[in-house]
Amino acid sequence: MSIAVLERNTEMKEKVMPMMTEQLAGTAKISVKYLDLFYGEKQALHEISIDIEEKKATALIGPSGCGKSTFLRTLNRMNDLIDGVKINGNIIIDNENIYQSNDVIKLRTKVGMVFQKPNLFPMSIYDNVAYGPRAQGIKSKKELNQIVEESLRGAAIWDEVKDRLKSSALGLSGGQQQRVCIARTIAMRPEIILMDEPTSALDPISTLKVEELIEKLKKDYTIVIVTHNMQQAARMSDKTAFFLNGEIVEYDLTDNIFSNPKDQRTEDYVTGRFG
Repeated sequence: MSIAVLERNTEMKEKVMPMMTEQLAGTAKISVKYLDLFYGEKQALHEISIDIEEKKATALIGPSGCGKSTFLRTLNRMNDLIDGVKINGNIIIDNENIYQSNDVIKLRTKVGMVFQKPNLFPMSIYDNVAYGPRAQGIKSKKELNQIVEESLRGAAIWDEVKDRLKSSALGLSGGQQQRVCIARTIAMRPEIILMDEPTSALDPISTLKVEELIEKLKKDYTIVIVTHNMQQAARMSDKTAFFLNGEIVEYDLTDNIFSNPKDQRTEDYVTGRFG
């Protein structure tokens, strides 16, 4: 595996980036500056700069292949698992450059992730949610019980599963499985939750439940969500970033993106002219 943080490309970046990072520290939960990402020789992200606010929901929208999921995975270094990836730029979370730290486990505890399809383990509902805390060394049955219940309540699914905690999680419906995945993420007590199209495989009723859950979660967590659903982004996000060809074309309050975009390309996308 070849993972490298490259030197900045220009003298201007070397001078400006530390100043900007210092100015923005404390005003954003996540501050990304001049982020480039390469798969071998192919550049997938181009000079991404974005500040993501704490305890807000930020939606990433754009056509397939535009780089939004690739960007999402940079926020907890999931791209490190791909051979030949090269990263250039800074990602600052709570004043720390995550690509200058060797403690990836700590990062992924702080920055949890929910994937497009539910990825539950072939074990009980209880054991799925308790898996992370147990891996962290928590053995007390009382403490695990409390974490499991609080996490399932936090994912708005406790009342549906409380009488079947020892049953296989794979016996749940798709929407229930996704909420148990969210509960499993919450059990790790993260500060940031990344979601990569978490409702794309769900029916409309389950999608609505997950959206309602996101509205509740952002009171306690910073949410970054990739979605192809324009209505979903408009309903549940506070800010929206429009990606195109590996760049951020526009980033603004969600209401502005959908009602008064500044860039013609954004207007063309959100009105369905392409994508």
